[in-house]
Amino acid sequence: MQEKQKITIVWFRNDLRTRDQKSLYEACQNENAVLGVYCFDPSHFETTRYGFKKTEKYRAKFLIESVDQLSNNLQHLNISLHVAHKHPSEVFKQLSERYTITSVFHQTEWTQEEKEVEAKVKSALPNTDFIENYNQFLFHPEDLPYDSFQDIPEVYTNFRKKCEKESEVRAEVPAPQPRPTHQLVEERNQVPSLSDLGLEDFETDPRSAFPFHGGENEAWKRIEHYFWDTKKLQYYKKTRNGLLGTDYSSKFSAWLANGSISAVSIYHEVKAFEKQVKKNQDTYWLIFELIWRDYFKYISLKHGNKIFRLGGVLNKDYDWGNNEKAKRDWMHGNTPEDFVNANMIEIRETGFMSNRGRQNVNSYWAKEWKQDWRIGAAYFESMLVDYDVHSNWGNWMYNSGVGNDPRDRKFNIKSQADRYDSNGKYQRTWLQDRLF
Repeated sequence: MQEKQKITIVWFRNDLRTRDQKSLYEACQNENAVLGVYCFDPSHFETTRYGFKKTEKYRAKFLIESVDQLSNNLQHLNISLHVAHKHPSEVFKQLSERYTITSVFHQTEWTQEEKEVEAKVKSALPNTDFIENYNQFLFHPEDLPYDSFQDIPEVYTNFRKKCEKESEVRAEVPAPQPRPTHQLVEERNQVPSLSDLGLEDFETDPRSAFPFHGGENEAWKRIEHYFWDTKKLQYYKKTRNGLLGTDYSSKFSAWLANGSISAVSIYHEVKAFEKQVKKNQDTYWLIFELIWRDYFKYISLKHGNKIFRLGGVLNKDYDWGNNEKAKRDWMHGNTPEDFVNANMIEIRETGFMSNRGRQNVNSYWAKEWKQDWRIGAAYFESMLVDYDVHSNWGNWMYNSGVGNDPRDRKFNIKSQADRYDSNGKYQRTWLQDRLF
């Protein structure tokens, strides 16, 4: 009987890139052939207990594009990407029947569903080493100025100031060298279509503030445009509360969410811009927002599954509603507030909404209508092209009074609309069928 080929696997999840990619770099340091694996887990496209598909068409299309581009980029390194539309444990079990899998390199995840998937994969490969890397942070956990995650403060400003003073952002991980061609494991599979995932195809709405495609190369094109071609970064803080158009903010969030680009890479690109073009409060503010992203990840590491519970990390015992009509009206933009309605139509038609819009519709749902905030968070999880588990649930807790907002503020929707859409252009853009 012929001996099975020994291989090392890089298991890609929310780290769909080849640059600043620690798992890939470390896997390429050994002598085995290297194979990439990505699984379109069917459970990610099922209906959740809140009544929404876990992943709707907008993020699914972006993900398909991202995986396709990852596959092409790995080919330049003489590494195949095995893509399957199956549960990861099934995929790894089938691969183990063809190969001796000596080790699996993967990004560390810690939220409940991801850990359950990992446990099943590990039980399918009892004789394989699993090597994890924290590769999704700006400030690496080992470099934090805290002895343990339990010491992370409950207020962002305290976290930010201490990290800025006492932590440094690491350099990017070196790029891996191409593998010897004779080691190429021929496992390239077809990336599924939207219909394969049970979703309908769609044309991008011409009004969309996020008409971009998924993938590592696309992320770097966006950096090139926003930093170097237009130099819009130097105005970021002034424009970031915009509502219309592609350039009022960086729009990096979707590529960051699935790991097509790393926070570390963006940080170093900002620093290069500050040296070569301009350094001001606007350029700093992009780093400020990357630290917010880190903060929600660390809050989730500290509190675990509390971020998904009704009382949030504060264990608040509010009297939340669960009204089906309220849910329908909010989702379909049929509330008494046109500013809320416009934002809810935008997310339904494009899979995107501005940061300002997200804060307002969240506050309205949880603070004005006093409905179960987790329904709103689950709807965002379904619809958003840039869904990130930690930022989404962290922000929803924050704006619903069960998270890390020390002031527990409630938005005045009318004054917000007057301030950020003073000429009504945004509302007219999304409510045109109703207004005319």
